[in-house]
Amino acid sequence: MATIYDFTVDDIGGHKVNLDQYKGKVLLVVNTASKCGFTPQYKGLEALYRKYKDKGLEVLGFPCNQFGAQEPGNEQEIATFCEANYGVTFPMFAKVDVNGNDAAPVYKYLKHAKPGLLGSEAIKWNFTKFLVDRSGGVVARYAPNDTPESFESDVAKAL
Repeated sequence: MATIYDFTVDDIGGHKVNLDQYKGKVLLVVNTASKCGFTPQYKGLEALYRKYKDKGLEVLGFPCNQFGAQEPGNEQEIATFCEANYGVTFPMFAKVDVNGNDAAPVYKYLKHAKPGLLGSEAIKWNFTKFLVDRSGGVVARYAPNDTPESFESDVAKAL
């Protein structure tokens, strides 16, 4: 059976990253966008990352342009935006699709492992978040309007 560690993705600089490098860490995987009403969550995600990274948290941001074309830029533009506007230091990855036939394999896995309301696997909007425990199990899925502050206790417990 596949785990999140079986996937290789491209980082925002175009380099291959084997997710097995995160074994033993707690992961918060988020589909992001720069021009979304939820974009200010970057601030909370970065605060969570800075608070808990030394305890084993990694926030993994995956830009996505599937919802209202709210991530129109290229990877360099996205990286610059995140750093300049929110001081993002957590790992960011290349833009991906999270739904449909071209969905990134890691997102197909996450959605199947932790379906949303009524068993739907579809991602509804930007800033859907998946919490993965230290053994690679997908333990929670949070809606776009769930702020990082609202589930910080879940992250702390997973750590």
